[in-house]
Amino acid sequence: MRELIIFGTSAQVPTRDRNHNGYFLRWDAQGILFDPGEGTQRQMTFAEVSATSITHIALTHFHGDHCLGLPGVIQRLSLDKTPHPVHAYFPASGECFFNAMSHASLFQRVVDIQTHPTREPGIIFQNDELLLSTEKLEHRTECWGYRIDEPESRSICMEKLKEYDISGPKVGELKRNGALTLDDGRVIHLEDVSVERPGQSFAFIMDTRPCENAIKLARNVDMLVTEATFLDAEETQAHEYMHLTARQAAIIAREAGAKKLILSHFSQRYANLHDHLAQAREIFPETCVAHDLEHFEMPKRVRFSG
Repeated sequence: MRELIIFGTSAQVPTRDRNHNGYFLRWDAQGILFDPGEGTQRQMTFAEVSATSITHIALTHFHGDHCLGLPGVIQRLSLDKTPHPVHAYFPASGECFFNAMSHASLFQRVVDIQTHPTREPGIIFQNDELLLSTEKLEHRTECWGYRIDEPESRSICMEKLKEYDISGPKVGELKRNGALTLDDGRVIHLEDVSVERPGQSFAFIMDTRPCENAIKLARNVDMLVTEATFLDAEETQAHEYMHLTARQAAIIAREAGAKKLILSHFSQRYANLHDHLAQAREIFPETCVAHDLEHFEMPKRVRFSG
């Protein structure tokens, strides 16, 4: 299962209807928690996301609405005896804050938190399922955006297997070795019976002015989550406080060639988000506005024809 679960969508101050930030990306066996603000642990309960499903924590920066839920989450990871290491990524300049929040109160530390302070852009984690990379954004404090890419793979064509009379254990042998010698001596390669399957991709961009690195992170992604703190009428204020308007977020998505845009991180001044959606869709029609506890499935993967 691959899906994004929204724990909260409010910037700076939570409202009656919107919790502080918090986002959980379920990616097969991996679970990446982004920017856990206050109340994240409770929102996890409502969303039926267990603490033990978290394998990575990624903080864009150390403003409170993006990290003040961290103490509770870390203590919950220990309380639930999370059996695997949890990798944590955050700006290196805020390592003192991460350490302080990791020991904010008395508890029995059980979980293994492996910290990875970010100092340089590029790849920060990689395994067979995903590649996690980061780029620096433009905010009032050090802030990093994140991108996830899945390696390309190949999808077996059943018609091709039948054509070569390949079945049973021979299929597994072909996948493992990349080639198979038939009884008549012919050598069949994996490429002969499969097509390329592009990997999925995801980008997470919070507090920033419009910048080239935001576009770089979002280049051709299947799903882009980005802040949209303000509307057009507050564009001057957005620039001053180094945030995005809904329209600016849509421009990033359009210029990057993203497939789907999800807006979040809304100022408490807005009672409803109709104008955010309308202003963004003028630029980028494939836009959604996130609401607390909403689920977004990753778009279906397609196969390259071959």
